[in-house]
Amino acid sequence: MGNSLRYSPKVRDRAVGETLSKWVRQADRDLGKREGMNGSERQRLKELERENRELQRADRQAACARGH
Repeated sequence: MGNSLRYSPKVRDRAVGETLSKWVRQADRDLGKREGMNGSERQRLKELERENRELQRADRQAACARGH
């Protein structure tokens, strides 16, 4: 069964419309036309959050190795 038969046209149209709206809002943020984080800021935040999780994990491992 193909994907075109999995969802009704109404559901697919709504999903496409929502996706396009998200893309337009993000493009507006990237251009400074809308408040919020632009794409590079969002990417940097994700990188910092990932680094923070890794450092916290390493800290927990070191604490366990010390016996705390």
